[in-house]
Amino acid sequence: MSHNVFGHLFRVTTFGESHGPAIGCVVDGCPPGLTLSIEDIQVFLDRRRPGQSRFTTQRQEADAVKILSGVLRDEARGVDVTTGTPIALLIENTDQRSNDYEAIKSVYRPGHADFTYDAKYGLRDHRGGGRSSARETAARVAAGAVARKIVADVVIRGALVQMGPHRIDRSHWDWEETQRNPFFCPDAKAAGFFETYLDKVRKEGSSVGAVIEIVAERVPAGWGAPLYGKLDAEIAAALMSINAVKGVEIGDGFAAAELSGEANADDMRRGNEAGPLFLSNHAGGILGGISTGQPIIARFAVKPTSSILQPRQTVDRNGTETEIATKGRHDPCVGIRAVPVGEAMLACVLADHFLRHRGQVGGQVGGQVGERPRWPFAT
Repeated sequence: MSHNVFGHLFRVTTFGESHGPAIGCVVDGCPPGLTLSIEDIQVFLDRRRPGQSRFTTQRQEADAVKILSGVLRDEARGVDVTTGTPIALLIENTDQRSNDYEAIKSVYRPGHADFTYDAKYGLRDHRGGGRSSARETAARVAAGAVARKIVADVVIRGALVQMGPHRIDRSHWDWEETQRNPFFCPDAKAAGFFETYLDKVRKEGSSVGAVIEIVAERVPAGWGAPLYGKLDAEIAAALMSINAVKGVEIGDGFAAAELSGEANADDMRRGNEAGPLFLSNHAGGILGGISTGQPIIARFAVKPTSSILQPRQTVDRNGTETEIATKGRHDPCVGIRAVPVGEAMLACVLADHFLRHRGQVGGQVGGQVGERPRWPFAT
């Protein structure tokens, strides 16, 4: 199986299956001298970890990460630092129940990748979906923790803004609230409603989708490239690669099609040495594939979990028509745990683009990202 690597200068290779002995990743291209400890990575894995509420799969995985290579003790500073060599990260699987899937070994789950994997490779890992399982995303979160070290000044945060047909009230947006409820929801009132709503969905043996919004602040102007290296295109590709994601938009996204040219334009006034002052941000912080210096805003839609208890019509490998009801432990809304995954993927893309930008025009790593812009009106 190919295409298990993403990134250009900051490159990530993930490996492992949902019910194998372990999953993990190899991060290549990380500059040397950045502090990196297990705790730096574990804090993000703990946010994605399953079994933390009744609203996620009850699979009990500690997701304890091990750093196998790429760091060295700096005795003078008393910390571990990156060496510039590949960073190998390992997360052991400890709570697999492969027997839960024995009954569907030869049956395709509607909405899942069972049929397409079988059509391409002539086999599939029925044990929790193998590589197509959301379990693989833990490796991405680990890689994202390393990426954040490279763009340490950039603030990357995510929130669940819609569950099923129900949207949050944006006038109630509170980033701190995302840390106080199990949905990463910035609207406390909506989070309370989601509890009742998702309990009903879960008890019915069904599932529901969600929309996640990821925001990156303090990204300087100038990252990205025209045409074939567009920052927004690569963000979209990274988010689209997450399991169960079926749509991505940047800034106003599809809503921009409803606006007039004058309404959609982000008017500018004279600013300071950081660049012009934008009066709006319909573009989501990116113009012509290059960052504007405004917050980068991306949203992605996550479909309902395909593995549900409700019986669905399907066929087996022989083409025999049958019904299937998937047992086991599954998220009634997989979009909840997609929030830290989306953050991680955006971090990886930004780290990659910063390193590419530095290769062209210079800049520092792990601190003040980029050099002072050369605006005509900068003092």
